[in-house]
Amino acid sequence: MTTFPPKRLVMRAGLAALLLTVSSVVTTTPAFAAVRPTVSPTVGPTVSDVQHLEQPAGHAEGQPAPEEHHGLSQKAVEIARPFGLPITNSMLVTWIVALFLILFARLATRSMNQVPGGAQNLLEWLVEGLYGLLESIIGAHLVKKTFWFFATIFIFILAANWFGLIPGVGTIGWGHQTSHGFVIDEPLLRGANADLNLTLAMALIFFVLWTVWAFQEVGAGGIVKELFAPKGDTTGPLRLLMIVVFLAAGCLEIVSILFRPVSLSFRLYGNVFAGENMLETMATMVPGLGWLLPIPFYFMELLVGLVQAMVFMLLTAVFTLLICQHHEEGPSAAAH
Repeated sequence: MTTFPPKRLVMRAGLAALLLTVSSVVTTTPAFAAVRPTVSPTVGPTVSDVQHLEQPAGHAEGQPAPEEHHGLSQKAVEIARPFGLPITNSMLVTWIVALFLILFARLATRSMNQVPGGAQNLLEWLVEGLYGLLESIIGAHLVKKTFWFFATIFIFILAANWFGLIPGVGTIGWGHQTSHGFVIDEPLLRGANADLNLTLAMALIFFVLWTVWAFQEVGAGGIVKELFAPKGDTTGPLRLLMIVVFLAAGCLEIVSILFRPVSLSFRLYGNVFAGENMLETMATMVPGLGWLLPIPFYFMELLVGLVQAMVFMLLTAVFTLLICQHHEEGPSAAAH
């Protein structure tokens, strides 16, 4: 059985969770962050209020903007701005999930027993299972250096995805009354990974770590050789042709590497955001059955949340292996 220092692992996991939380704040740029609508329930009518009041006269021509209640906003909503720092509903969920994971890790490792039980047993089962899986993929050498990040990212994404399925997330907040019922305009809580800021932050953190790990393992020359050097034992004119081919392939690989943060962030964001929209649609499709129709889809979203966390972790692990794989010698490397 694989042995590891649990308290050091928990400390690193907590540090990584805090890093993810800070990065979600840093990447809250105007390109992705939504501005909170200035709607006041008591002082003066706004443009949306006037449109709502004028709805009966123009109802035959179509529905105005406030009635378009199906579907969730693609952006997180700003719910507070203490000291000039914008706080969105997805950032609030990120902090809640990170705090929960840190407290759980501290509770599970507060008094370590030789025969684990309860929270310690759950944490050790999860950590050892992830360690064994990653060791079989990237090898014993790389897993010792990178496991703290891959395990943290998996546990964090999984917890955030499942937290977003708790009743009340996305359905409690500020809104207005319509002919279809009360519509939430500004949810108090929003799924953390349904915000592109967080998924992009995690992908960028991995990209930085991937670069550091690559330089540590193979150096600048090894990276260039891995990307552009011809493979195989060819000679003569064929060798020259292979140099040209692998040079072109290396240029394409660089483009692929630069786009990895984009693909990683949009894949996770798109799946989580689509799942939340599906649940919202099922809840409003048939009046009176909003409590029943989403139930089967909740079970599917539980599976999707697990799969997306696993996909993000495995993709980042494989990307790391690809740049460092020639350092892995032995049965593990031979298998790959």
